[in-house]
Amino acid sequence: MKRDLSHADTVIRNVNVFNSYFRTFHLADVYIRDGKFLYIDQKRSGGIAADRQIDGNGQYMVPGFIDIHMHIESSLVTPEAFCLYTAGNGLTTIVSEPHEIANVCGKEGIRAMIASGRKSPYDCYYAIPSNVPIMGKDFETSGGTITCQDMLELKEEEDVICLGEVMNYTEIIQENDSEVGKFIDIIHPRDPSYPLEGHCPVLKDLDLAKFLYLGIQSDHCIHDLEELKQRFENGMFIQLQDVMVTKEVIDYVCENHLYEYFSFVTDDTFPDILCRKGHVDAVMRKAIRLGMKPEDAIYCTTYTPARRMNLLDRGVIAPGKLADFLLLDDPDTLHITHTYKKGNCIFDIHACEKEDREFSLDGMFEDTVHSRRLTIDDFTVPVEGEDRKVNVRVMKLNQHNNRTDEIFIPMEIKNRRLLWKETGCRLYMVIERHGRDNHISYGFTCGSALKTGACASSYAHDSHNLIVMGNDEEDMCLAVNRVIDLQGGITVALNGKITAEIALPIAGLLSKKSVEETAAEFERVREAFDDQGYEHINNIMNFSLLSLTCIPSLRLTDRGYLNTDTLQMVSLFEEID
Repeated sequence: MKRDLSHADTVIRNVNVFNSYFRTFHLADVYIRDGKFLYIDQKRSGGIAADRQIDGNGQYMVPGFIDIHMHIESSLVTPEAFCLYTAGNGLTTIVSEPHEIANVCGKEGIRAMIASGRKSPYDCYYAIPSNVPIMGKDFETSGGTITCQDMLELKEEEDVICLGEVMNYTEIIQENDSEVGKFIDIIHPRDPSYPLEGHCPVLKDLDLAKFLYLGIQSDHCIHDLEELKQRFENGMFIQLQDVMVTKEVIDYVCENHLYEYFSFVTDDTFPDILCRKGHVDAVMRKAIRLGMKPEDAIYCTTYTPARRMNLLDRGVIAPGKLADFLLLDDPDTLHITHTYKKGNCIFDIHACEKEDREFSLDGMFEDTVHSRRLTIDDFTVPVEGEDRKVNVRVMKLNQHNNRTDEIFIPMEIKNRRLLWKETGCRLYMVIERHGRDNHISYGFTCGSALKTGACASSYAHDSHNLIVMGNDEEDMCLAVNRVIDLQGGITVALNGKITAEIALPIAGLLSKKSVEETAAEFERVREAFDDQGYEHINNIMNFSLLSLTCIPSLRLTDRGYLNTDTLQMVSLFEEID
């Protein structure tokens, strides 16, 4: 078939175009036809006719940003609302893993997220949730489960392009009968290029080699430099999120020219951070401030993530590639004035109109908190046996990361009750909320935890049972019952009053509001966490992760304490001889 390629739909003249292959800018005119780049004319010859002409005014044209490891649910809004907002952050492609909603609503929750993403102005791809629940029903209770057969079915969905992060990193490298292990055994020999995403915060040496041998070739976790070095040395593709963008890491990457082997990602971004700082563009700016050249930061948010996900039609401004691009005032600041998807403008900083409407997943999953209202008696920690003193396991929270240390603190038992209030600890409880048995488990925190009052949430990685922490039983009861009344949300209480709250009625995870409205409500909740003494670099996130069974070292689920290093359930306390 003959094609007349002498005509373009659009020409953008007088722009400094980023060339991904040389990581340099060149003044050019850029011609676009049928949603793809046709010609990057550095000679500016004007030899092609175009229906529309745009003067780039010497701005900088770069490929649209690509985030290949993130969870839309962390923004607490629907995919549609998220994508409408983040076009302004330069995103033109994302790969989201919906394992949060999968843990509540199973396979149908994933499909509802995919459907919402199809309303997006840009490409919203998905990863198959690989561990739902992470450690299985013996360790925690989730609302949904994803089996190997489910994964095989989801792989055939049009917008699903990879396996999401394999989080049972200790189990997967041993003989096991896990569902994700079965899936990998089927898919990897058949399609070795199919991306299998990893999560392995502590693996090194032989254990890391085993993880890679299985075909799981990426990692996005927090690491010290030795762990990071081993990953690069063994050919792992690294996804650097904000907390890993430090001077030490940026210097290491730049000194060793490791740009081909990593990309910037966000993983989890709460809505107030999204509105205040940005998305993956904020991670890039941080790297640039720490010494990375803007050209290299752009390369590692466009070209390398596209290659990792086999999205070979984007991530570069070149003939035949998708016309996904941004116009910047200055590469050093990444100030975005326009975002284009397939040649169409989806964000114009000069014509921003905020949509005042409600979002949903077509009305689904708005009745998922199936827990009875608690009474004050539920906040008494019951203990069998005679009066005595015992050593109680406590999760010591660290202010600068999400790992916990297991420590023991002596507590008195009197009248079959554990007396904890004078120990400096905070009571922490997990209540099964998916309608299975409403089981309550008890644990304790110390360190950077909440100092006064109570906080409660239905957003609790990854099984998303109800969690509550505090030093006052009445405030704890008030906070968690308010979450139940809201059919999901995050609440803070002090002196018998709710001091802040946000409603998350969709699966107990998502708001029905826009990013901006959700962020304003969430920021008030964060301020209440701060005011009541929760000292952490990201306090609400830290609170929500205390039941996550893939982070070292001690976690509490609705089944009880789990040592995540040994994968053993452990008791609340040990007897003193």
